[in-house]
Amino acid sequence: TNVNNSIIDPKNFDSASFVDFTGDVCIVPPNSFALARSVEYFRIPRDVLTICVGKSTYARCGIIVNVTPFEPEWEGYVTLEISNTTPLPAKIYSNEGLCQVLFFQSDENCRTSYKDKEGKYQEQIGITLPRLKKTIG
Repeated sequence: TNVNNSIIDPKNFDSASFVDFTGDVCIVPPNSFALARSVEYFRIPRDVLTICVGKSTYARCGIIVNVTPFEPEWEGYVTLEISNTTPLPAKIYSNEGLCQVLFFQSDENCRTSYKDKEGKYQEQIGITLPRLKKTIG
């Protein structure tokens, strides 16, 4: 994130709040966060829900990974939210394990899948910034 910016507003998001970076090591500023993309592309079956959790080495360094559940029939690359909860800069290494995905299979298909709902993050390719669905009012 761009720590010299003003306010993060999920309903009126300004992409200038972020600094683009590509490299093998990302330095996340203190008390800040970064968005990253998974190496893997996921296609979740209609009878599966996943939860992603952080790995212990990073967690013990104050690095917290947040990823929302992958709903049934969601597909795409995962946008990872990586928070540095410490007062010090933190190194994040690319192409190394940062989190792990737990898969839960149901004995029946869900009634309404993410694909059925035409979810706004369906088939995301790169790091995807916050999106709000347009409502007709």
